[in-house]
Parts: sequence; structure tokens; C-alpha cells
Amino acid sequence: MSSNTENPVNVASWDKIFPKSDKVEHKKVSFKNRYGITLIGDLYVPKNSEDKKLAALAVCGGFGAVKEQASGFYAQTMAERGFVTLAFDPSYTGESGGEPRNVASPDINTEDFSAAVDCLGIQPFVDREKIGIIGICGWGGFALNATAIDTRIKAVVTMVMYDMSRVFSKGYFDANTPEMRLEMKRSLNAIRWKDAEIGTPTPGYPMPDAPSDKVPEFLNDYIQFYKTPRGFHERSVSNHVWTATTLLSFMNFPLLSYANEIEVPTLMIAGENAHSCYMSEDAYKSIGTEKKELLIVPNARHTDFYDNQAGVIPFDKLEAFFSENLSLVSR
Repeated sequence: MSSNTENPVNVASWDKIFPKSDKVEHKKVSFKNRYGITLIGDLYVPKNSEDKKLAALAVCGGFGAVKEQASGFYAQTMAERGFVTLAFDPSYTGESGGEPRNVASPDINTEDFSAAVDCLGIQPFVDREKIGIIGICGWGGFALNATAIDTRIKAVVTMVMYDMSRVFSKGYFDANTPEMRLEMKRSLNAIRWKDAEIGTPTPGYPMPDAPSDKVPEFLNDYIQFYKTPRGFHERSVSNHVWTATTLLSFMNFPLLSYANEIEVPTLMIAGENAHSCYMSEDAYKSIGTEKKELLIVPNARHTDFYDNQAGVIPFDKLEAFFSENLSLVSR
């Protein structure tokens, strides 16, 4: 693993969906994952923290988002509260490397979290025994999977968690029948023939540009975030599209198979009115540690946790959880 804390890309202008804080230092970093893919992240360090070794947090999500959106917002906010934080673009997306573009992988994206731990742990101002992670939306599932395998992760938080392997293989609310699953596999593998013939991946279906009464309410919530000035970012996959065959990687990869091996403190936060709530409730039951908590925020919807316009993100709770389980400063 190599880390470059010089600015690998231009940071002359602030390109986030949230205002820049005057309480933290920010710089771009690059680092490689175990597959040799270069990842780009935003490192946030509390000001006036010289000569201290701090606890650190790696943050990623939601699924298809970039570090200039929700993960960066969480990272900067937690840095204001005393943690070194790293929000990063996953492999094949945003400013990070990997070809073809806009591909997701349960294996590689789990590894991305561990690579972010690598990056944090070699910083001279980070206590590598006090590193936690935050996974938002689809990255909540990757965060749990990473925690199950990476013993360097000492605490984990998921926000409105998705189990992407469950959604892609069984549909929302597990509505897909075996016949539907078989037809999906046939369709996706037919696309593979097309991709092999033309040499480039076929794009999937793009997110609609405007809300409609013809789509589920939660999809309209996504549209009202990602397709409006509230959450739009040029590099987000929601502004482009996943490759069509991305789904294949998840359909026979049960992401949370080893959640029972998680032994570190785990906090799962979901919204009472979030369509994703059932995934947090079910995953919580499978977490092995007794040091676990499921917090369901009343009246909150899924995308309320992307930017806190609704005021529902319990940052005080996150701060208390990580402060207790990581301990902020090594003496």
C-alpha cells in the first residue's frame, strides 16, 4: 500500500455539496487498494491538533455517490468533533481509478474500506489502534463485511444500511420469485455476449431526471436529492449509470454471511419511514457482538440521512459512540 498525501488532483476550488468548515484542515490524498487500484480521498484533520495521535474514521457511501456528497459531509462533521477522517471514492467511480468506469464489486468495495484503513493508519497523527468506519446506504453493508474480516477496525457505524447483495438478488422487500431471478440472470448474461462482441460494457438504466407518480416513492426521494442542486454532483454515478452487468457480482455473493463474526462495537442507524429500514433490522440480528445497538430515528426517511436538511442525523450519538469505543486522543 502506498500513500501520497500530496495533492494528486486540483483542490483550488471547493466542489462539495456542503460548505467548507473553518474548524478543520482538508487535503486530497491518494492510496492503493490490494488490487492495485488508486483511490482518491479527502482527508479532514481537526485544527490545533498538533503533537497528538487521534482516533480516525474512514467514511464512504451512499451507493453510487462520491466523496463530495454524503460521505464528505459526515467526514467533515466528525473532524469538527475531533476525529481524523477520510472520505473516499470507491474503485471505478469518482476520481478513483479502475476500468471500466462505474462498476461495483462486493469484494473490491469491501477491500476499499480496508485500504482506507491502511491510509489512515500510516498517518503520523493517527493512532492505528483507534480506527473506525462509517458506511452509508449500500456502503453500510460493505462496512459490516469489512469489519467482519479486518480486525484493525475497532468500531463500525452504518447509516440507513443497504445489503446490496440482497437487493440485487431478491429485489426490494425480497419480492423477486425464483422465476424472476432466473430471468434476470438470463437477461444479464445475454448482455455479457453483447459486451464481449463490442468490447465495452453496456450501461444500465439511468435514474430518471424528475420525480413521477409512476415510480416508487423512495426512487422519487433519490431523484429529489441526486438530480437537484441539493445533492447533484457531476462525478456521481447517479449522474451517469452503473454498468448493466454490475448486478451479477452481487447476485450470488451473500455480503453479510460472516456478520456473526463481528466482535467490535456496532451502531446501526435507520429511519422509521425509510424503505431500507428492514435491512438494518435484519442485519442487526445477525451481528455477533453483544456490544451492538439499533437506533431507529422517528419519522425519518432514507435520504434524510444524506445531508441533514431534515435535522435527523444524530451526530452527537455518533461522536459519543466513537469517543467511547475508540477514545479520542492517545496520551
